[in-house]
Amino acid sequence: MARIIVVGNEKGGSGKSTTCMHVATALARMGHKVGALDLDLRQKSFGRYIENRRAYLAQSGLDLPTPDYRDLPEADPASENAQDQRLTRAIEAMDAEMDYIVIDCPGSHTRLSQVAHTLADTLITPLNDSFVDFDLLARLDGLTGKIKGPSIYSEMVWGARQTRAQAKLQPIDWIVVRNRLGAQQMHNKKKVGAALEELSRRIGFRVISGFSERVIFRELFPRGLTLLDLKDTGVDQLSLSNVAARQELRDLVAGLRLPALQIGF
Repeated sequence: MARIIVVGNEKGGSGKSTTCMHVATALARMGHKVGALDLDLRQKSFGRYIENRRAYLAQSGLDLPTPDYRDLPEADPASENAQDQRLTRAIEAMDAEMDYIVIDCPGSHTRLSQVAHTLADTLITPLNDSFVDFDLLARLDGLTGKIKGPSIYSEMVWGARQTRAQAKLQPIDWIVVRNRLGAQQMHNKKKVGAALEELSRRIGFRVISGFSERVIFRELFPRGLTLLDLKDTGVDQLSLSNVAARQELRDLVAGLRLPALQIGF
């Protein structure tokens, strides 16, 4: 059975699609069979990323490991659970042949996203390093800075965990990824980090570092490339920024602690 990795939160602009593409491609480059689904049926940023990759590879004559992206199948419109049916059928079609299935969720609450969270073996929640994004996870007292309680998204994850427990499935490994970390140990960065650590103990997730803000990510998307593909496309000398970004990716994938995974890039 494939291990299902869901990348989700309910706020746009946090780097979900970039995280999806880099994690999925890293796993593919390590020799794993990786399926890919995009549940944002309107924007499909993850799906577009992989489509750009296929087009670029076809035009350039390159053969690079690529996640197997598929659109959701159509469902019976008369079905009471049409969206559940679409996602279930997509996963069933991939399950036997894939080692991993990476699923990108939309930046809003949808039925598809809710179902995907209940199916997640690993849940990755990218988060920009600010209290604006922290509000996705918990409500803070503006005067004291104390955590008042979990947010609606955290409650949804809790509901997904309960559903899995009732079905006697393994618990979700929930990982919050801090993206766009500043280069300096700024006061706000420390405060966000302390708040995340406190909240992680209360509602049960792990915190790891993700990607810094870098221009390279915006440049890679049109060609469907990742940080791991640069040398294969004729870049002989990586800049210090690109080397640092590759190390961030290596640390992120290692931090996922996927079973029997050896980092090979």
